[in-house]
Amino acid sequence: MSFENEAINRFLQGLSYDAYNVMGAHLRDGGAQFTTYAPNAVNVELMINGSLYDMQRDRLGIWSAFREGVKQGDIYQFVITTKTLEKHYRSDPFAFYSELRPKNASIVYDIHSFNWNDEAWVLSRDKNYEKPLNIYEMHFGSWRVKEGKIEAERFYTYEQMADLLIPYIKDMGYTHVELLPLTEHPFDGSWGYQATGYFSATSRYGEPNGLKTFIDRCHNAGVGVILDFVPVHFARDFFALHIYDGGYVFESENEMQRYSQWNTALFDYSKPHVLSFMKSAINFWIENYHIDGIRFDAVANLIYCHGRKDMPINDSGMWFVRDTNYTMQRLHPDVMLFAEDSTDYSKVTAPVEFGGLGFDYKWDLGFMNDTINYIKTPPNERSKHHNKMTFSMSYFYSDLFMLPYSHDEVVHGKMTMLDKAQGTHEQKMATIRALYMWQMTHPGKKLNFMGNELGEYMEWREDKELGWNLLTYPSHDSLHEFIKRLNHIYMTEPALYKFDYNASSFRWVDADNRGRNIFAFQRSDLDGHLIYCVFNFSANKQNYTLSVNVNGEFEELLNSDRDIYSGSNCLNEHCFANGYKLNIQLAPLSGVMLRKKP
Repeated sequence: MSFENEAINRFLQGLSYDAYNVMGAHLRDGGAQFTTYAPNAVNVELMINGSLYDMQRDRLGIWSAFREGVKQGDIYQFVITTKTLEKHYRSDPFAFYSELRPKNASIVYDIHSFNWNDEAWVLSRDKNYEKPLNIYEMHFGSWRVKEGKIEAERFYTYEQMADLLIPYIKDMGYTHVELLPLTEHPFDGSWGYQATGYFSATSRYGEPNGLKTFIDRCHNAGVGVILDFVPVHFARDFFALHIYDGGYVFESENEMQRYSQWNTALFDYSKPHVLSFMKSAINFWIENYHIDGIRFDAVANLIYCHGRKDMPINDSGMWFVRDTNYTMQRLHPDVMLFAEDSTDYSKVTAPVEFGGLGFDYKWDLGFMNDTINYIKTPPNERSKHHNKMTFSMSYFYSDLFMLPYSHDEVVHGKMTMLDKAQGTHEQKMATIRALYMWQMTHPGKKLNFMGNELGEYMEWREDKELGWNLLTYPSHDSLHEFIKRLNHIYMTEPALYKFDYNASSFRWVDADNRGRNIFAFQRSDLDGHLIYCVFNFSANKQNYTLSVNVNGEFEELLNSDRDIYSGSNCLNEHCFANGYKLNIQLAPLSGVMLRKKP
């Protein structure tokens, strides 16, 4: 059996993780081989640069053609005649490159024509369980845009963004950048979450090799790259996957199971070739773009039908998750797999062989929602909601959680992170500084969406760049500096990251002080280095006695009320513990990190 036939059989049987090596368009032998799966089609023709050519069908529904003289950059489509004798012009489901929207044809591209220089990074990377993991989530097209340019020219290219973003990431103390989906998509307002090209890096920002240059440069600067990925559903635009060959190749024949709550089409993972398609897509981004992590969007919909716990378990979706994660963990044991899962389904991060779903990390959406709801409560009412800040630790060790304040929380009328806080502008700023310190000192890896560090008042919009002008205002600039300092402390203090998932690294010192809205806990690297974290979420200055494990002089690692961060300078610069008690003062709406002086 030839390589192509064996690969196609594996694709159709649901066993393939590299179907992109045989499906789609591949340059070779002075031309290109084109292959697509269209079992319901009466006929399929290949259109290249406007000219039509016949394709041959085998008994399994695979259509193929070889054309001499085809070169990189040639534009092509599959012209599919359905059983009702309608003709549809389709982009290639396995295309590596696509025309810039609103055009939608595929472009022949040699995906292997790039010389990587990141071998040292790739060989040394791992899951970061005992390392700092501080992720900057960003939308490529709105972090910065070119001023005064027309719509088609306003985006920075992949290469240009490397010049702008990498120094910022390094300076601010983030370890990784997570990119909202870059898989090709027709509508900017979907942010990439309604995709049409699962193997095609969006042409909005340039060519595939441009994205590879961006990632290569990130790696050489010590910055990891995570890709947001959408395995649940795809866009219903009628040039791509939807009713691809006049039948339901990628979605369900059952109309009740075909469409999502987002008015998109759902992948039908009961079909083996769909399983191969998506498993290959995920592997493709890791193999061909050296991606360091994949974030699976909307995992709840893969666990339960339509993502609802009152609906049955999604058996085919669960099979896809387990099969894919099991395969990726063995092919790429150094690449991280993240679940954005809003359910309380157990063992999401347990290995597949032990009955789990096989992810490395799960987004702790409960932590995100509880802490946000807490700061949205006026300080004089927070005593009734004290458990919102402590509840996360009651379940934290049941899975490997990371703590997100993501893009979903700053859109659609939810207000920005800063604007969720109560009180005057100064009180909002103080509250958000304390909240970010809470996130960075709480066990678990970290993620923040771009703009959180600026103190945005305007909700994020995909067609507007961030409000960088805010940094001309002292309170916003000081917030920016506070977060930079907070990030760098997190990066350099092993007690804050080394044993996140070992219960011995965390101890509540004061969890039930609801009358004063005070919280205190201890972090440890299990080598005797302790950091004490104390928070006052009341609107009053308070004197507080902290119970510690050692006597002597303590120092403040960070105080969110320091004047350089627009605080009132209520500090604890010379404090001594006697009888294992440390008397400190806490500014309103503040957080303090302390440790024993050497």
